[in-house]
Amino acid sequence: MPITPTEKIWFNGELIPWDHAKIHILTHSLHYGMGVFEGIRAYETEDGPGVFRLTDHMRRLQQSAQIMMMPLPYTVDELVQAAKDTVRATGLPSCYVRPIVYYGYGEMGLNTLPCEVDVAIACWPWGAYLGDDAITKGVTMKISSWTRHDHNTMPPAAKTTGNYVNSSLAKVEALKAGYDEAILLNRHGFVSECTGENIFCARHGKLISPPLSAGALEGITQDTVMTIARDLGFEVVLGDLSRSDLYIAEELFVCGTAAEVSAVKAVDDRPIPCPGPMTTAIGEEYARTVRGQVDRYKDWVEHVG
Repeated sequence: MPITPTEKIWFNGELIPWDHAKIHILTHSLHYGMGVFEGIRAYETEDGPGVFRLTDHMRRLQQSAQIMMMPLPYTVDELVQAAKDTVRATGLPSCYVRPIVYYGYGEMGLNTLPCEVDVAIACWPWGAYLGDDAITKGVTMKISSWTRHDHNTMPPAAKTTGNYVNSSLAKVEALKAGYDEAILLNRHGFVSECTGENIFCARHGKLISPPLSAGALEGITQDTVMTIARDLGFEVVLGDLSRSDLYIAEELFVCGTAAEVSAVKAVDDRPIPCPGPMTTAIGEEYARTVRGQVDRYKDWVEHVG
């Protein structure tokens, strides 16, 4: 999706003009994929822009950096405030927020210990990743020929830039084959996740989502959906899924910050009932939640002020 520029980007502690946020061609992370990032959304609310689960996202950013042995030069609280400042500077009622931590210019080679760490936060308007009508019309999925990396190959618990080479290969393969998105299996043949979303499969009236052990990212939207689903009275668990479980799912949906809640209407050309009643109910409650319209979840919405 094309990027729409905004006024400012937060870079190493200060807001700078969008066009001034540039890096050198020999920036370390550009060559070796050693960076961590987050995807966050700010939504329009009655009290101005509200960033959904902002602190939780910044905690995960910090944890990703720790897993990668990257010394993060800012605290979670400082990053939370920086994100609010950046959203406020855009003047937008809603936007997508992208914090990134990476090794900057000055050192080259695989040894990261001498490298300096840079931090940036950018915001821009961005619609739903799989389409604004994905919750009602559904999307098509392909089981990828690419396998999700193992825990001892690349740490899937870290939202690392290098991990997304795997996702990009799977995404492009699916698009070129005429599908909207790809589903990756792990080396044991169980469902892991999509290229940028967690997946939920309804079987025997119960919602099942692959766990972190399957190679899935521990999704903040996944956790949100599980909380909402349980509060709506649905049974939801983390558990292994085979590709056959997806083919005969009673309903299927994916979720993530970029994609929000998106229904699935087919996997490998096997039609899935779409949108299912649980998908619809959860999607509607999620849309209200992120906009601060559900009292019991209001502390998840952090207002910019």
